[in-house]
Amino acid sequence: MQANGQVVEPSARGPVLVTGGTGFLGEHLLRALRGRGQAVRVLTREPTAELRELGVSVYQGDLLVDSQRAAPSQGSAQDDGPSEALDLALDGVKEVYHLAGMVSRDPSRTQQMMHLHVDGTRRLLLACKRAGVRRVLLASTSGTIALSRDPDPIPDETWPYPVELCGEWPYYLSKIYQEKLALELAPKLGLELVVVNPSLLLGPGDRRGSSTMDVRKLLCNEVPAIPSGGVNFVDVRDVATACVAAMEKGRAGQRYLLGGPNWTFAEFLGRLGRIARVDGPWLKLPSRWNRVLEGAVRAVDELYRHRGHTSPIERISFEMSQHYWYCDSSLAARELGFSFRDPAETLDDTVRDIRKSLRY
Repeated sequence: MQANGQVVEPSARGPVLVTGGTGFLGEHLLRALRGRGQAVRVLTREPTAELRELGVSVYQGDLLVDSQRAAPSQGSAQDDGPSEALDLALDGVKEVYHLAGMVSRDPSRTQQMMHLHVDGTRRLLLACKRAGVRRVLLASTSGTIALSRDPDPIPDETWPYPVELCGEWPYYLSKIYQEKLALELAPKLGLELVVVNPSLLLGPGDRRGSSTMDVRKLLCNEVPAIPSGGVNFVDVRDVATACVAAMEKGRAGQRYLLGGPNWTFAEFLGRLGRIARVDGPWLKLPSRWNRVLEGAVRAVDELYRHRGHTSPIERISFEMSQHYWYCDSSLAARELGFSFRDPAETLDDTVRDIRKSLRY
């Protein structure tokens, strides 16, 4: 909002800053915050119509190349040096929701993700220290904790980082390094840091399709077989609510897993297929074949890469599907009041939203 060229916050309460506000979770978080009457600022590279509709104050800039100073809603740019927009966005802010990130399974984006998740987070925390920010919430992923080759036992927040399993999956490795940096640096800077670790985000509003891509593939008959692993998913709207609760009640230095049901991929694809009324894959890959199949897929991937082509099978996606992504969200339930809605509602809303987008 703007009056006579000056920023006017929509509430007498102090503003909060959100990074990654144009993302899947970010947009739902903005709606949750604005629904409470919270004054919200968003640091973003590209102001969007959705941000204007939500009535947030937009600061055009970047966590890494931050050379544009933004006016709320208008998006007018002025070159003010490498940190001006971030410092302006943080002026008077005591709470920051750090959601900015990149989700990709493409190994060629490894350095890009490391740069954004690790270097960007370091830069944000240092800027928070300069601005006198009190509290920061970092949105990570359950994959930095809850990942196993076996369905039991189900991981909770006490589990170690599964580097030996996801060390070749760039997104999850970069998020592990991000968490480690943030949890170590924040207390040194006098910042209260809380981390939330949601599982696979489903629900309406995934404009980029990065989180709901596998549901989209099923609807387009692009899932060739039923993997042997298992999945946990959670409604993005429930996670947005939990982020607000974590900012208010979460313990500094604590991570909170936010997940819904733990289902095998067979159960997940079966239920999803029935809700969507589509015939899912019938071929189930036995778990005893995992090692052999992973080796074969890796060999095919290397062969195609050597010849300068893209493999017909996504190696990382295949490897991920052979693992169990189950998680225990009991801690978040006890300390944050977290709960998840009926999974059928989440799947139905996801399917409806994707089909709506496919019609355009």
